Amino acid sequence: MILRSFTFPDAETESDFLFNLKTTYDQSVYPYGVLPKAGLREILFKPVTILYGGNGSGKSTALNVIAEKLRLLRNSAYNRTRFFQDYVDRCGVTLEDAVPPESRILTSDDVFDMMLDIRSVNEGIDRRREHLAEEYFDLKREKFQLRSLEDLEHLHRINQARSKTMSRFIAGETGKSVRERSNGESALLYFQSKIEMDTLCLLDEPENSLSPENQLVLADFLTESVRYCGNQLVISTHSPFLLALPGAKIINLDDQSRVVERWTQLKNPRVYYEFFKKHAKAFEDE
Repeated sequence: MILRSFTFPDAETESDFLFNLKTTYDQSVYPYGVLPKAGLREILFKPVTILYGGNGSGKSTALNVIAEKLRLLRNSAYNRTRFFQDYVDRCGVTLEDAVPPESRILTSDDVFDMMLDIRSVNEGIDRRREHLAEEYFDLKREKFQLRSLEDLEHLHRINQARSKTMSRFIAGETGKSVRERSNGESALLYFQSKIEMDTLCLLDEPENSLSPENQLVLADFLTESVRYCGNQLVISTHSPFLLALPGAKIINLDDQSRVVERWTQLKNPRVYYEFFKKHAKAFEDE
């Protein structure tokens, strides 16, 4: 355990702030006005703590506030206003131990940005290859006459083109393309590479881009990271596969942030259950 508890400004504190500001709840004062609607005043953490709720319930807001208060590593930008730091300053935190420097917040945006970076690198390499192919044919056909020492470099390029096949000429001038995997493979590898041992990790809807099969792989990885690697996790998710993590404390922001006794009571898993129950005969007949 690294993080023991975290408190957010209560509704009265927020009202006083907004009264002094002479304004009302709107996007300009975000994150004020978000978490009181969910009744989220304090979180008492366990090795795995899960924030559950529908879109707009405040899951991501809570994670971002915690991450900023603890100065966790992050990659992608996030939604904030000029009042965000003021809000963070009004929050309280209790630690069991110092936050390890490699602790971080990971979001689905991080995964998408990583995939876009790989694609951008590969597109740059492809464009470079096109230019080199044109240069190769021009050098092969060029009638060149050495007139000064300054021409030696160009002569060297001509000799390279004439002594190599086009593929070898291009390969010697460009790097290899970065392997592009499926979104699910990329997401899994990203989480596995970024989560260090003995750290606090906040995960914002990590199931995005993951098939059910890969969500199960991620769930197993996260379980082992807590059990064997000393990690503490705080996760926002809708995924039944992650909600079922062993020993997880689940806070339902759709129900005034009450702690859920069993993940099977939640609406999202119940929707899956009722769907497959309705179609059970179709599975049994196969």
